[in-house]
Amino acid sequence: MLVRRLTVLACACMLVAGVAACNDDEQGVDEPAREGLALPLDGVNYNVFITRQLNPAIPPDDAYYTGPEPRPGETLYGVFLQACNSSSSPKQTVDNLNFVIRDNQGNEFEPEELPVDNQFAYHARPLLPKECIPRAGSVAQLGPTAGSMLLFRLPLQNTEYRPLELEIQGADDEHLTYDLDI
Repeated sequence: MLVRRLTVLACACMLVAGVAACNDDEQGVDEPAREGLALPLDGVNYNVFITRQLNPAIPPDDAYYTGPEPRPGETLYGVFLQACNSSSSPKQTVDNLNFVIRDNQGNEFEPEELPVDNQFAYHARPLLPKECIPRAGSVAQLGPTAGSMLLFRLPLQNTEYRPLELEIQGADDEHLTYDLDI
């Protein structure tokens, strides 16, 4: 009886080891990463904290975005992220135009341009060592999302073409991809 149990246990261990060895895909590069993982790109760690639909007619969403209401058949989504320089030298964050949401039909959506005075908006800038976007102690960092926002205007129909993925394009064809949890 003991030999049989040991044989079954050994087979189970080999099966688990075999499955684990087959999954050498790098999160965010070879396969989309899930929200909540900080991953490096061009010396900066990017972390998508949360993606959520916005309704600018109600608090707190009226603080995130004060522009025109979405047209019929459209919706607004905020992608809240953090970008941190964990190196010992200054690093440049990726520009807003280097972010794109892609649906499973191949449609692509770029973020809306937000005013510089929007305290929640992500704006690319150089980061000193150990510095982050959003800045420590800022409204965006202390807020419920703890991140700076990229605003996307999506047709309602396309929100059904899941998974929706956020791609961050870096230098030299480097990129990160996140599955958006909507």
